[in-house]
Amino acid sequence: MQEQMAKTQAELETKTVEASAGGGKVKVIANGAGDVIAIKIDKEVVDPDDVEFLEEIVLSAVKQAVEQGKALTQSEMAKLTGGLGF
Repeated sequence: MQEQMAKTQAELETKTVEASAGGGKVKVIANGAGDVIAIKIDKEVVDPDDVEFLEEIVLSAVKQAVEQGKALTQSEMAKLTGGLGF
């Protein structure tokens, strides 16, 4: 079981999830381990007079991507453990 869990963890690091905010102007890609691996920002939302808005939507997208990565991990581990509460 530990071998299978280790293998699944390694596979999760190669699977990605994508979240977006600001109407899709900010996209964040994370892996199943919950690591953020890319952030894409549309130049239309880069306004030097409103940096706070950009900060808020980047943070929102990052949080969503990390949550989706964690959910992916929980789902995959539940398959292995049969829902034993990993």
